[in-house]
Amino acid sequence: MNRKFLLLPLFFSITACATKSDLNSALQDIEEMKTRLVQTEKTVSGIKVEAKEIAENNSKAALKNLDTVRKGTADMQANLDSMRIDVQVLAGKVDDLGLVAKKPFDDIALLKEDASKSLGALDERVKKLEAEVEKLAALAKSLEHPPTAENVYKQAFDVFKGGDTAKAREMFNKFTEQFPDNALSANARYWVGETYFMEKNYEQAVLEFQRVIKEYPGKGKVPAAMLKQGLAFKELGDAKSARFIVKELIEKFPTSEEIPAAKDFLQKLK
Repeated sequence: MNRKFLLLPLFFSITACATKSDLNSALQDIEEMKTRLVQTEKTVSGIKVEAKEIAENNSKAALKNLDTVRKGTADMQANLDSMRIDVQVLAGKVDDLGLVAKKPFDDIALLKEDASKSLGALDERVKKLEAEVEKLAALAKSLEHPPTAENVYKQAFDVFKGGDTAKAREMFNKFTEQFPDNALSANARYWVGETYFMEKNYEQAVLEFQRVIKEYPGKGKVPAAMLKQGLAFKELGDAKSARFIVKELIEKFPTSEEIPAAKDFLQKLK
């Protein structure tokens, strides 16, 4: 009996060493996982940059590079799936070791706590990366079938109707850059002027409406741009310029639908 009591400290010491060794091994695995995650995050960032460049360039040469984005996205997803399994395995190891760590050894308990925290952080980062990969996959799919000019214009106009003038202006400007020769470009430029008018930035509105008049002389939005430019001049306190531009509208476009509003404007203008 005395010999048994003498051997107990040795038994607990050996158990503690084994447990700490196993936990240290698990922590080492976690550190390796962190390194893999950092490398994966860098790769995802690189793919995002490449996808953005392709999205901004609609040429056939750029669209051919979609294969690279698709392949990179697939590789990232496979890597993340593997890491997800590794995290689950490590979590199981830590839980198993936790049963042994219930013994009154503070250093083992601390190691288990550190391992659990690290696993939790790894799991969160894996989830974020998976979300990024899903976005990249969706982007790659959309780039295979680039949106039509009509759809892009409609999206911008819907944002405008929703009241987000700053976002709508950005989208309309991008539309005119992406589809400079499209029939809707004049409309897009006109709505850029409208966003400034709605924000009461009348000076910038005048400039944007002037771009419609100058850059799209044969388009149907010119009369509307001239009328709105006259209204902007009035808001700026420049009645003379307002009267001049609206009179010019009536003379140049006598059959346009803006004529009744233009005549009414002149009658009320002081």
